Amino acid sequence: MRRAEDHPSRRAFLGAGAAVLAAGLTAGCEPGSAQPGGEAPATIAPVPPTGPHQAGIILPQEAQPNLLAVVADLADGVAVGPLLAELGAAIRTLTAGTDARLLGLPPADLTVTIGIGPRLVRMADPSLPGATDLPEFSRERIAPHARGGDLLVQVCACDPVVLPIAAAALLGQAGDRARERWRQSARRGSTVPVDQGITAPRNVFGFIDGIVGPHTTEQRQRDLWLAGPAPVAGGAIAVLRRMELDLPRFAALPVAAQEAVFGRRRDTGAPLSGGAIAADPDLGAKTPDGRYLIPADAHLRRAHPTTVGVGLMLRRSYSIDEPAPGLLFISFQNDIRTFTSTLTRMDNGDALLPFTTTTASASFLILPGFDDQRPLGATLFR
Repeated sequence: MRRAEDHPSRRAFLGAGAAVLAAGLTAGCEPGSAQPGGEAPATIAPVPPTGPHQAGIILPQEAQPNLLAVVADLADGVAVGPLLAELGAAIRTLTAGTDARLLGLPPADLTVTIGIGPRLVRMADPSLPGATDLPEFSRERIAPHARGGDLLVQVCACDPVVLPIAAAALLGQAGDRARERWRQSARRGSTVPVDQGITAPRNVFGFIDGIVGPHTTEQRQRDLWLAGPAPVAGGAIAVLRRMELDLPRFAALPVAAQEAVFGRRRDTGAPLSGGAIAADPDLGAKTPDGRYLIPADAHLRRAHPTTVGVGLMLRRSYSIDEPAPGLLFISFQNDIRTFTSTLTRMDNGDALLPFTTTTASASFLILPGFDDQRPLGATLFR
């Protein structure tokens, strides 16, 4: 465990929640839904928290506009199984709207997703997926408290006021057994249709983010969900990266230069090789004078699964204002190498990286789903 002065106090934790409540987030819900500070209407469908997978990854189908991620450490000697079971029970009452700790607010589409860090995975079984810590990469400026962690609590909802209240209830449930490392409030930009039933938001650079991913059931079984070993089946591996972005320098580029950085059209999201937004990019397409239509250092080319040689990752990118303008990047996949191999290749010549500085980083095993017969975390801990 770290020294007490390295962690926010309980008072600081509550104060941070109050600050979020006071400031709010500006991202709204769909037309007719609640704005910050107002009650969410009954027309927003609740998201069941139980099932083979935890909610908050592919359910709801379009991710809620507001997110709060809290990363915490567990105290030495904590019984992990009972704590996770308690958190699962609290998630059920919070999402059902029967928990008094919601202070009378309707949960609407509230989801809570729980992950455990490599240290806890190794306690259960060091051979399990998720037991390996993320390596360090270039362009990182990460304080010790913002690297790694034992517990991820991801809270998403249409109504931003619900987020810190639900997080406070869950951290209160953990009590002295968990101490917060860092947290990040974030919001998704306006979404753009990508394909049938699939949308993607614009990021802080103005480009459409998260177009490529495991969108079909077959792709998700292949690249998203862990098929085994049995204790982790139905779970996934999550990576969180908080990044500061050099907005002034990027905004000063001509639009054509911005598009060359990403490898896509800024207005439509279409690949520079042509076609619609959902079209597979033609990485071999060239101009008559022999130049690649998608430049050799374009983000689309450097990070594309076929050039990296990995599976698809489900990418969720959220805009942030604090502690600096930037991005909270979250990816879900069933193999940590999907992320690490991609970022290693990006480190070797991606035109987007010089505009980013990573200030927080962690990976987690997203626990399998739970229900009445199987409490959260029961497949790994007693």
